[in-house]
Amino acid sequence: MIRGLILFIKVGLIVAAAVYLSKYPGQVSIDWQGWRIDMSLALLALTVLVVTVVVVVVLRAWFGAVHAPGKFMTARRGARRDRGYHALTQGLAAVAAGDAAEAKKLARKADGLLKDPPLTRLLAAQAAQLDGDDQAAERYFEAMLEDKDTAILALRGLMMRALDAGDSAEARRLAEQAHRERPGAAWAADHLIEAMRADGDFDGALAVLTTAARHKAYPAASVKKRRADLILGKARALQRQESFAKALSLTQEAKKLDPANPNAVTMAARLLYRDGKPGKAARVIEDAWRVSPDPALASAYRDVAPDRTDLLAQVKRFERLLAFNPDHEESHLALAEAALDANLWGEARTHIGKVMAETGEDQAAPRVCRLMARLEEQEHGDVEKARVWLMRASENAA
Repeated sequence: MIRGLILFIKVGLIVAAAVYLSKYPGQVSIDWQGWRIDMSLALLALTVLVVTVVVVVVLRAWFGAVHAPGKFMTARRGARRDRGYHALTQGLAAVAAGDAAEAKKLARKADGLLKDPPLTRLLAAQAAQLDGDDQAAERYFEAMLEDKDTAILALRGLMMRALDAGDSAEARRLAEQAHRERPGAAWAADHLIEAMRADGDFDGALAVLTTAARHKAYPAASVKKRRADLILGKARALQRQESFAKALSLTQEAKKLDPANPNAVTMAARLLYRDGKPGKAARVIEDAWRVSPDPALASAYRDVAPDRTDLLAQVKRFERLLAFNPDHEESHLALAEAALDANLWGEARTHIGKVMAETGEDQAAPRVCRLMARLEEQEHGDVEKARVWLMRASENAA
């Protein structure tokens, strides 16, 4: 649009000049070194225009001839680079597809076209791994360590090789190096955290998590859950050492970080019960039940009862628990199980029925089917019906 407008203006100016000169032709005389030239102004203007056009054409042709070899070589290098990247892309696709021979062929082609080892070494290493040539893969990965842009990929590749070879010490060393060089690499932090957890070094694992979180290795929402899980692991270790007070303190810290974590809640409740505080233990579970009922919480709630052997009292306690979250199926299943323990068949059937009303008998969860099998056998001694429910539990679990 703009180019068309500019062309229109140029043509308009030329036409206007031609019309003006036709009306006022005038004369021009040039006297130079004994030469005299007389011509009209229009002829002079036309001559200047023709000479200008010729000079421009000649200059463009000359510049084009001078720069043609360079442009040709640039275009050739560009085409070669495009073919190299295409081969690199196809090679990575071949690795993903598990075609080792094609991947190796394309790696050689990409290397020949790109002449850029850091770009092609990863493909060559992956192709060698796929072909079972571990020594070649290791050579490529070690070469990649020399380039800062590919060093982190090399460390990951060498770590995976060490894991495949069962060399956990070398895998950990490589993960530590990767974590130092790239604290935001989640894979390195994950491996280090799990290795330290396995060694019982929960403080080290928490330090790695803190560094990785600071470098945005994990989504912010998951960091608290990860930290709570590690603190809970440390608390379990202290519990095994019979450091119950420290274990309880850490468990409560984990519970604050992740209030819905049933492991933290149940461990805190059992430690409180052990400390002679069954009321506090029950309240911890009741608070968690309001948020997220869980079978592990129900099991712990039975364990922290003042008198575990009083089955009718247990039913009353689970009726209280149901009141904290009356619409959740876990509330009804927990009460149904307590009722079964107390031989209150009618109450058990009522609450199991409320759960099955949502899904129907055919789609009932395996746990619900097992409760029904237990109910039929305990209430009526009907082994055949119990067997049908157990078969349905097996089918619905598949």
